[in-house]
Amino acid sequence: MRSVTITRKTAETEIEVSLNLDGSGAYENRTGIGFFDHMLDQLARHSLIDLKVTAKGDLHIDDHHTVEDVGITIGQALVKALGDKRGIRRYGAFHLAMDDSQIRTALDLSARPFLIWNVDFPTQKIGAFDTELVREFFQALSTHGGITLHVDKLHGFNSHHIAEATFKSVARALREAVEPDPRMAGVLPSTKGAL
Repeated sequence: MRSVTITRKTAETEIEVSLNLDGSGAYENRTGIGFFDHMLDQLARHSLIDLKVTAKGDLHIDDHHTVEDVGITIGQALVKALGDKRGIRRYGAFHLAMDDSQIRTALDLSARPFLIWNVDFPTQKIGAFDTELVREFFQALSTHGGITLHVDKLHGFNSHHIAEATFKSVARALREAVEPDPRMAGVLPSTKGAL
């Protein structure tokens, strides 16, 4: 079973993440940050990874610690659920259009984290949510999930659409990468002998 539950507790946040790589995209995300929950719902639905996130953070300060630590914890859960990565596709890419926005994602579950981020937002906030936290989430996910992640905005002028298209594009690329490859059953997708 490629399903795990892990927790992370610090002086700033307390987070529990449950995920199932072979799910249907079911979600139950409660971080105390409405827009972020909406984005995590998109990540689950479009990756077909069942995702449940419960987070209690120092929101009286701001949303930064909660968003970053959720990214860390989901990344750690992905690593644990993938195990030795035998039989997966490993690579994923998706070009996604949403209204005015067009986002291109390519990723590699390489265990070599690296983020290339070419996404800018025309506003500093989406409602009460700081748009700079979108990058912070994906930086944490990439680092702790061992993901080489490239995200490029090709078009977009509405910050909500840009953020949502980004989460959906990454989700679809992740869906492809974690899926079992029927031609590689039990085989490590690398010539190095380890990922």
